[in-house]
Amino acid sequence: MHSINDREIVNRALTVILLTLLLDAVGMSLVFPILPGLLRELAGADATAHHYGALLAVYATMQFLFSPVLGALSDRFGRRPVLLASLAGAAADYVLMALAPSLAWLYVGRVLSGITGASMAVGTAYITDVTAEPDRARRYGQMGAAMGLGFVVGPLIGGGLGEWSLRAPFLAAAAMNALNLLLAWRALPESNQHRAVRLEISKLNAFLALHRLQGRPPLLPLVGVFAVVALASQVPGALWILYGQERYGWTAWVAGLSLACYGGLHAVSQAFVTGPLVARLGEQRALLAGMAADGLGFVLIGLATVGWMPFALLPLFAAGGLTLPALQAMLARQVDAQHQGELQGTLASLNSLIGIGGPLAATSAFAVTQQSSPGVVWIAAALLYLLALPLLFSRRARGVHAQAVELPR
Repeated sequence: MHSINDREIVNRALTVILLTLLLDAVGMSLVFPILPGLLRELAGADATAHHYGALLAVYATMQFLFSPVLGALSDRFGRRPVLLASLAGAAADYVLMALAPSLAWLYVGRVLSGITGASMAVGTAYITDVTAEPDRARRYGQMGAAMGLGFVVGPLIGGGLGEWSLRAPFLAAAAMNALNLLLAWRALPESNQHRAVRLEISKLNAFLALHRLQGRPPLLPLVGVFAVVALASQVPGALWILYGQERYGWTAWVAGLSLACYGGLHAVSQAFVTGPLVARLGEQRALLAGMAADGLGFVLIGLATVGWMPFALLPLFAAGGLTLPALQAMLARQVDAQHQGELQGTLASLNSLIGIGGPLAATSAFAVTQQSSPGVVWIAAALLYLLALPLLFSRRARGVHAQAVELPR
């Protein structure tokens, strides 16, 4: 196999990684349009809403628990074998869900989906391995674009095939993962040239992984900023369709179109705008600009009174896509090459942990305020970003430096 330093091999490997992340997003989101119908078939109409939320929570819980496991395993044994195992597991899992004869089997399938979907941490570590520091924000932006595109394509595939058969989208996802497995097997070299000498069992514990972050002073406030950003990002994910239909009377077609436009603009922004802007502004100023754009978009949609206004605000939300890639680049600089998988796994676990409670909190708050002040949830989400400012400008955060350090054990 060629050296991972070969430019052509690196570019080909990055394409495979981005495709893997895209398929993770497709597989995660294609179930949204078909899951209610499948639950009515397996559990009955009265239990659909309960099981819908429970299945989403199960998926997020598995991602929280297993992201550090896959990240730590990739530090010890390499990124390639862990990614290949995840792709194979995902393909088998989608076949299982396509054939699920009962609700219990559907839960088993979502458990396995959450575990194999945790490969995002390994993909992020792979990108970090093969990308020089000045280019990482651009690569993270491309990663976000791949995920955004997946969240556009997934519901379209799920809804289209679901009109024919509620099981067909799962078979499509299985076929895509199987093809990607073959591509990765042939085109993906190992990127981790600094594999850990041994695997420490403590690194497989998601809760201990979060605790270890306390020992690195410059890292902890940045992780706090990451948590704030992750929590704020749960609001559009949980409310966009519900809010549009309840506040503006969007039809299902208009709601789907708005979601596709949201994801599409976000993907384009992260693919082509994020890298140049971060290079021009620097990581911290790009992070602030992204939070400002996102926060302004939240406030304005909270005040918007007619259905075309959210469409006009989509460029602001796309500009908010600067936030996460800039922050990830800042975090990645604080950890040495041997521990990138552990860091990315910990961040993915934190994001998944927030993803368990965040949508529940957003939808519950909207239900309480819907009649009196329906837009207040969006304005509260904008105010969340103010919590990030003291963390970003704290004394410990100002101690951030370019020298890579080892995560505390």
